[in-house]
Amino acid sequence: MTAVGELAPLGDVLHDEVVEARAAWAHVLRAGETLRIVDLGGNQAVDCLFFKADDHVERYSASDTIVAQGNVFLVAGSQLLSNEGNVLLTVTGTSCAYHDTIGGACSRESNTLRYGHHTLHQHACVDNFLDVGGRHGLTKRDVVSNINWFMNVPVGPDGLLGIVDGISAPGLHVDVRAEVDVLAVISNCPQVNNPCNGFDPTPIQLLVHGPPS
Repeated sequence: MTAVGELAPLGDVLHDEVVEARAAWAHVLRAGETLRIVDLGGNQAVDCLFFKADDHVERYSASDTIVAQGNVFLVAGSQLLSNEGNVLLTVTGTSCAYHDTIGGACSRESNTLRYGHHTLHQHACVDNFLDVGGRHGLTKRDVVSNINWFMNVPVGPDGLLGIVDGISAPGLHVDVRAEVDVLAVISNCPQVNNPCNGFDPTPIQLLVHGPPS
């Protein structure tokens, strides 16, 4: 297990891609490979879902993960559990203090409810999930509670959630290692109505590393 700011050993870079602001991405990670997500501009939320590669019915479960670790935040050492209680991935290192599991993904419906009907035309994370996920056979039924890498969603003493300025900065990253073959689905969040992206979505870098030699 590595602490904040420490780096776990990584193998060769197998894939290196910059995902533009508001765009989506999907990739199959093989067991032992590590996905590094880099917040290039800082203060950019990265919405993420994981599915078992050969059986999309088994997928990342926010509730199982939260209960197992007794914490609503993801940190170095956190294990991402599936709805079957199996470990899909492990957070092997991060230079950002923590990551969100409860803020959910923005949608056109939630945008209009929270910010007004004039936002209906705005692209949202659910649109991204459906677009890129559809290429892998996923449907709206598969858009479950997601991870928000780098997003700051504090829980107040009264139990209320807040979406506030991020805790990330340019160049900070998080590493997640696949323990089984998984499909990673990412929306580089397009939200401009709250501070989760500093009201200015920016690109991210995604690197897939092989196992260390």
